[in-house]
Amino acid sequence: MIEEVIAFRDERNWKQFHNPKDLALSLSLEASELLENFQWKTSEQAIKENMDNLKDELADVVIYALLLSDALDINMETAIKEKIRKNRSKYPVEKSFGISKKYTDL
Repeated sequence: MIEEVIAFRDERNWKQFHNPKDLALSLSLEASELLENFQWKTSEQAIKENMDNLKDELADVVIYALLLSDALDINMETAIKEKIRKNRSKYPVEKSFGISKKYTDL
């Protein structure tokens, strides 16, 4: 997937605009556009009424995240596995099962 995103970017000579700060900013903006689909609606309403837009905005978020990982030379598969390992330590099943509290409150 990342190769396709990078190829799309490179075909248009957009890498020159994709510094980490601007990619992080764009990632945040796209996440806000995703969130806007839920404003003043229940989750169920938002999904029913905005599914196509939710797909597009979520895709934009992931695309910018992949581009930012490329700009920072972060292997996302490795980063995700490491984050899950850290979260397993913070949120052991015996303390966190069915509980939505932050790890500092468990």
